[in-house]
Amino acid sequence: MKVIFLQDVPQVAQAGQVKEVADGYARNYLIPRKLAALAQPHSVSQIEIKAKKVEAHLTAELQELAGQIEGKEVGLKAKAGAKEKLYGSITSADIAAELKKVTGLEIDKRKIDLEEPIRQLGSYEVAVKLGKDIMPKIRVTVTEEEAKAEEKPPKKEKKATEKKEKAEKKTTKKAEKAPKAERKTAKKATKAKKTEKKTTKTAEKKTTKKATKTKKEEKTE
Repeated sequence: MKVIFLQDVPQVAQAGQVKEVADGYARNYLIPRKLAALAQPHSVSQIEIKAKKVEAHLTAELQELAGQIEGKEVGLKAKAGAKEKLYGSITSADIAAELKKVTGLEIDKRKIDLEEPIRQLGSYEVAVKLGKDIMPKIRVTVTEEEAKAEEKPPKKEKKATEKKEKAEKKTTKKAEKAPKAERKTAKKATKAKKTEKKTTKTAEKKTTKKATKTKKEEKTE
């Protein structure tokens, strides 16, 4: 099927071109999405004019977008090791996301012309392929991410805290020992009472025996 392209279709055709394509591709994809229209002899000229208008409109929009991002600086932070090499890498997706934060503009990550991910600290000039001959450049700077330093308390405060903790531990241990000591004292007191009772009973028995013996002796006399 012969169609005329109303918009650029990557690796297929540019807007305004008349080209023969598969029927299914035209009916199911190109025509429903208004990327192309059926090229009929009597209407080709009209479609070409329309396609050129569409192309001109898109080009104007892309040029305006290019003007908004041209020369913009994008700063990214990453962890780095020896020789300023990154532990990970900076990808086109990372750049597109940061560019959106800086400009508020949504840029497809596939438009970021990055041959390979960035794996080292430094400053890089990166092109953004918005369209044919529309390639604004941005500056991507990758700096090392600073490790968060833990705040150390002053020495005096540290010592005071340690002393306080030791005192609290000592108090806790004493508190834990107290019930044990009380139980031990109570056991001793109970044991002493039992011993006292036993001694008293023994003494009473002896006294009783002596009294009984004395009475017997008196009777015998």
